[in-house]
Amino acid sequence: MSLKRLTQLGVPVGIVFIVVMLVIPLPAVVLDLLIAMNITGALLILLTAMFVVRPLDFASFPAILLVMTLFRLALNVSATRLVLTDGYAGKVIDTFGHFVVGGSLIVGLIIFAILLVIQFVVITNGAGRVAEVGARFTLDAMPGKQMAIDADLNSGLIDEDQARKRRSEVHAEADFYGAMDGASKFVKGDAIAAIIITLVNLVGGFAVGMVQRGLSPSESVTTYSLLSVGDGLVSQIPALLLSVATGLVVTRSAGDSDMGSDIIRQITANQLPMRIAGFAGMALCLIPGLPKIPFLLAGGALLLLSARVQDEPDTAVDPAEAAALMPAVERPDQLAEDIQVDPLGLELSADIIDLVDPQSGGDLLERVKALRRKVATELGVVLPLVRTRDNLDLPSRTYVIKLFDIEVARGEAPANTVLAIGDFLGSLPGEPTQEPVFGLEAKWIPSELRHQAELSGATVVDRSAVITTHLAEIVTRHAARLLGREDVRMLTDVVKRSHPNVVEELTPVHLSLGEVQRVLQTLLDEEISIRNLVRIYEALSLRAQTTKDLDALVDAARQALGPAVVAPHVQDGVVHVISFDPQFEQRMLESMRPGEQGSVIVLDPVSLQAVVGGLAQLLVEAENRNIRPVLVCAPQLRAAVRRLVRPAIERLHVLSYAELTGTAQVRSAGVVTGDRAMEGVR
Repeated sequence: MSLKRLTQLGVPVGIVFIVVMLVIPLPAVVLDLLIAMNITGALLILLTAMFVVRPLDFASFPAILLVMTLFRLALNVSATRLVLTDGYAGKVIDTFGHFVVGGSLIVGLIIFAILLVIQFVVITNGAGRVAEVGARFTLDAMPGKQMAIDADLNSGLIDEDQARKRRSEVHAEADFYGAMDGASKFVKGDAIAAIIITLVNLVGGFAVGMVQRGLSPSESVTTYSLLSVGDGLVSQIPALLLSVATGLVVTRSAGDSDMGSDIIRQITANQLPMRIAGFAGMALCLIPGLPKIPFLLAGGALLLLSARVQDEPDTAVDPAEAAALMPAVERPDQLAEDIQVDPLGLELSADIIDLVDPQSGGDLLERVKALRRKVATELGVVLPLVRTRDNLDLPSRTYVIKLFDIEVARGEAPANTVLAIGDFLGSLPGEPTQEPVFGLEAKWIPSELRHQAELSGATVVDRSAVITTHLAEIVTRHAARLLGREDVRMLTDVVKRSHPNVVEELTPVHLSLGEVQRVLQTLLDEEISIRNLVRIYEALSLRAQTTKDLDALVDAARQALGPAVVAPHVQDGVVHVISFDPQFEQRMLESMRPGEQGSVIVLDPVSLQAVVGGLAQLLVEAENRNIRPVLVCAPQLRAAVRRLVRPAIERLHVLSYAELTGTAQVRSAGVVTGDRAMEGVR
């Protein structure tokens, strides 16, 4: 039979044998062998617990603890049977009953009681409490660890195999501490059973000796009661070893080496405490009546050890290792990695991390992945990976959206609630709020009232959708900032695979990659999709032959996109426009001046204020009629007018007359002069 087969059958056969021991009498010789195996096995388990680096390296410990406890109880039953029937239970128990305790029942009971107190009151209770707390905190930390793994996977720091391995370790850790919480109850129950078994053996042995065997009280005590105490001591020694092993496992924190090495290294790491302790030990010799030699030896040993620890740093460190470690600390590439800033981040407070825990029904990470695909399809931009993490410093139920590690938006997503949006929410219980994107009146209501809110006409959105929508709005608004130079290179390489001539004519012949990036960022800033890069690059390659002015290049790209620029503003086949009075438009053309950021309109402040005020008035009037107008002007003016209007009226888009070519129908929503606004044809 192979070794693998023997290991598979060994434990099941051993458990069956333990069960057989409970009902079948064993010879005294076999009992001696099994007791020796019990003590030796308990010592092996204790030493193994001391030499493991991580608690999970001894993941089978809870099962081993149960088997060893059952084995020890089976030995108790077998020993009790031999003591009561034969008055003899082997050499081991006889030695513990007579030699170890000096043949005194009182001494044996006292030693037994002391061992029991040490095991039950001190070690078992402490280990049980540590196991319970460890299991609770491990389970509470699981969602955060799962989120960290998913975030690292989404950001590309680890691959799928590494993520799967780390998830299995997280689950194994939770299972281990949960099992240890239950296994500690075995140890506590074993201690209680030892008390009951010993008392029953004392009373039963004394009764058997006097009633059945006709012995005198002293002979009965010598023959039976001392053997019962010896049996209790024999069982308590391995029980104590296993209790200590349990305490070591549940209190063991992950380190770089075994427990013994960690303890010695950490205690001897600083010579000052050792010196103080050494001098204090030697100072105790000054107390009259205390023996001087033991304290002198103990204090002197600590002083010698502290001197050795002081000298060790000069001799223990290998110069080659020190030389190898020094560059690793100061390597520029490592420092550069440490200062990297995530372009896009999402942080959640501790009480809402269930949103990213699939086991709790959280689907936020999947929705973020879908959002990246949606943005790539609509805007033509490949978003950077969203780094999602928990932040214990955030207030409860809060999430924060960051760009380049700077907070740009914040919202709330209370647990066990949904967001109801509508005008008739007064009858629903909940907390009033505003929808974070459009500012609509809303209310966080309990999840169980979702159906009732929908029947009342409200729009109900779950928490993940609220956060994803908010994130989408932030991404759309800041898409230009998120488009980096490497992203432009990647997009250009994609175009080059299918249209190599277009890219070769554009860059680096006429425009550098940085100049192309500025054009694409400006288009995104004007909320224009750059998905059709082939048309954009074709227009840029032609326009760049005559000028590299950013406004001219952007207008060339916009005209190449044609209807795609106007399409988002078409309502039922109609584009509603606000325009300038021709005379005032000519005046603005004459007042245009070049600037560092492009051309600007230089007019007197009164005229500029009148223009902005008139545009704002017409825009509000149009929106009251459920119309979303755009501002149109001459192509030469478009970029300058946008710079003028955007700081005050961000939602008003600016188009040129050339971009309206081919539109089905254009309808005026108003005309602006230099001093007033005139309402147009409705």
